[in-house]
Amino acid sequence: MTSMDETALLRGYLAVGAILFGLGLVGFLSRRNMIVMFLSAEMMLQAISVSLVAWGRFHNDWGGQILTIFILTVAACEAAIALALVLTLYRRSGKLDIAVWQNLRESSLPAYVDQEIPEELEEDEMHWPTLTPSGVEPQHSERDEYHRTHV
Repeated sequence: MTSMDETALLRGYLAVGAILFGLGLVGFLSRRNMIVMFLSAEMMLQAISVSLVAWGRFHNDWGGQILTIFILTVAACEAAIALALVLTLYRRSGKLDIAVWQNLRESSLPAYVDQEIPEELEEDEMHWPTLTPSGVEPQHSERDEYHRTHV
């Protein structure tokens, strides 16, 4: 391959790595579910791995591939520890929402309130829509029969 082809290939791999990293960062910052946050962190690690392999290929060096093996090893260890942490905290609180785990902070720090957690509705407070039983014509208002708000 010519130098121009190698440069274009490097730019393509780096673009894919940057897109993956950006998607992982947005997923990590915008979600409050622990599992989605860990998956987003794993996506960022894989984006770095793609970039390292691309640079290693461009410079005809094995350093990028070797660092990627270390990244994969660290990512596997991190995933195992994260899974144990998530399972333990889920057993403790019954939820995977980050905001529920405010009691894990240091006792000298005030609680950080990002957004109030809505109270869960009890069964008798929930109102589910119902359909008209078959064979029974629903009641129509006179206004609905003669005037349409949309076509």
